[in-house]
Amino acid sequence: MKIKVGFGFDVHQLVDGHPFFMGGVHLEAQKGAFGHSDADVLLHAICDALLGAANLRDIGFHFSNKDERWKGISSLVLLKECVKMLTEKGWTVGNIDAMICLEAPKINPHIPAMQKNIAEAIGIEVEDVSIKATTNETMGFIGRQEGVVAYAVVLINK
Repeated sequence: MKIKVGFGFDVHQLVDGHPFFMGGVHLEAQKGAFGHSDADVLLHAICDALLGAANLRDIGFHFSNKDERWKGISSLVLLKECVKMLTEKGWTVGNIDAMICLEAPKINPHIPAMQKNIAEAIGIEVEDVSIKATTNETMGFIGRQEGVVAYAVVLINK
């Protein structure tokens, strides 16, 4: 069996009145992440981790923000496309460990729904999707609620 790990990172600006999606869940919030797709930083970080582990470049290479096909699209669709690319190369996903960093809204109540969405999109068990959340202790752009960051590590095997 061959095993590889991948690391992913994403950041998006927070904008007043914009919808906020995280892990495929719509969050009620005063500010939402702004981007070409639905700007779901968690799913983007996971996509980058998966693509990187399989040496398939990055999310921007496959889903350019200059391509109108991806404008406003659910990042769950992008995640499914990434998994399809891995499957075509013979890879399966073992597990995911992710971290979200933002001041508000509180993420903890939404983690089970996010885990379910991600597990279903990838075809793994919910117990194989770890999501954690933290704040930046009011420091920097995250602390000022100007942006949101997500990190992800994945294990793939064949």
